[in-house]
Amino acid sequence: MTNSSVPRRTVLRTMALAAAVAGSTTPVWNTTAFAAAPQTYALTIKHLDRNGRPTGAYETTVTGVSGPGADQEVQPHDASGTVTVRLPKGRYLLSSALTAGDGAGGTDWIVQPRLDLDRDTTVTVDARTAAPVDVRPPDRSAGFLHSAMVVEVRHRGAERLVNLISASANLRVAHLGPDAEAGSVKQWFDSYWTARSVDYALGYVFTGARALTGLTRHPSAKDLATVKIRAAALPGTAGTGSVDLQPSAGLTVGVSRSLATPGTATYLVTPERGTWDITYMAPRAPGGSTNRYSADGVAVRAGSTTTHVFDNAVFGPALAGRPGVVRDGDSLTVDVPLLADGGGHVPSSPSYASASTALHRDGVLVGTRTGAPGRAGFTVAPGRAAYRMTSTVKRTGAPGTATRVTASWTFVSDTTTGPAPVPVSAVRFSPVLGPTGTAAADAVLRVPVTVQGAAAKGRVRVLAVSVSMDGGASWRRVPVERGAVLIHNPGAGTGVSLRAELTDTAGNTLTQTIVDAYRTQ
Repeated sequence: MTNSSVPRRTVLRTMALAAAVAGSTTPVWNTTAFAAAPQTYALTIKHLDRNGRPTGAYETTVTGVSGPGADQEVQPHDASGTVTVRLPKGRYLLSSALTAGDGAGGTDWIVQPRLDLDRDTTVTVDARTAAPVDVRPPDRSAGFLHSAMVVEVRHRGAERLVNLISASANLRVAHLGPDAEAGSVKQWFDSYWTARSVDYALGYVFTGARALTGLTRHPSAKDLATVKIRAAALPGTAGTGSVDLQPSAGLTVGVSRSLATPGTATYLVTPERGTWDITYMAPRAPGGSTNRYSADGVAVRAGSTTTHVFDNAVFGPALAGRPGVVRDGDSLTVDVPLLADGGGHVPSSPSYASASTALHRDGVLVGTRTGAPGRAGFTVAPGRAAYRMTSTVKRTGAPGTATRVTASWTFVSDTTTGPAPVPVSAVRFSPVLGPTGTAAADAVLRVPVTVQGAAAKGRVRVLAVSVSMDGGASWRRVPVERGAVLIHNPGAGTGVSLRAELTDTAGNTLTQTIVDAYRTQ
């Protein structure tokens, strides 16, 4: 069916509508009421089926693009197959989906990107002009799920979209009418398939002066990129989550599937479609909130594998793509995710028992805020001062669930004239762990160490890492060499805790502690 909106990645296009205002007992003199109505022309649309006979089995939309009719959108219909509508002069986009027979024969989608209405005009939408869309994966046993095709037209600064979502692989398409301006028509097609051990997401984009008439793409395995999505399970837990994959760019629909944890979903995707967005919904704990992770703009390459692991240790603070702390005048806003997973994915609703953030100014407590981990707001006295900010989150669970995470920053800050980032940092620990956040007991584990935030990109003066095997009661320094530390793991069932102490080149500091970062087995 054709749609101007879809459930996923919905694009909202505001179309101006004529409205009558009622309820006023005293008329208001409005000179615009006497403005001349725009001149209109008759647009007659004839619909013919695959046998060349008139058909009423169609859904046609005429959308204004520019000119006096730019705000128009109509869906005229007459069972005879011929329908006439009057519209103001202007450039229009016509979309018509004709259904073959009882629908089992598929759909013919015919698009006219350029319909210049400057006189009475007749358009014939003929299903016989359509050619098949033949896009399929290399695995002939794969079953078709659904597809989406979108046509985007640009003219004189305006943009209009029409789309068709299909649950059948039997789709034919055609261009209608004269060419539009070079490069003004963009069209993309996304289709999704499922096989025994892998799903397929096949997407293609085209730009030119015409809509597509037919489309054939039979990619081989070497033409596709592999995306693996691994869902972890916290120690002692299991359940069923869900995965959604879709292209990053443009109005479209994606593909969703359930995923038992721990588990892996594998997709083969077309690099031609650009980057891809992943959403993972972790299993919901009884009485808990839905916890969503996302990875947007995932780049892929033909013949290569890209892997994203969700909801696995080491959980801890993350500052990728965000300032963390912002000062606006004399207001400080804190937004540092304290429980980002081992891949740096930020959870929407992480489970926790308690969380607090405390702020000191020149050694004097400004206040303590409780609530969401790493989120707080403070109003401070004007002027330059030295600050210490400490955020802590505690949660219950077995070792490996990050039962306590604390980040304490010191920095100097002054009144600002607008929003400005405060120089805070975070340290990420990224070992390769099992799907339940575990590492082999009595073995050496390499733990990569990455700095984010103000001290990133070579702005570290001092970085020290320590490890604890007794829940943080005692600590032992381990050297950071070539961007990692080596940890000699203890016996099975032990929680390993990690601490980072950092000073950046401007003198700002961070002390970050993750108790029960992972466990041994």
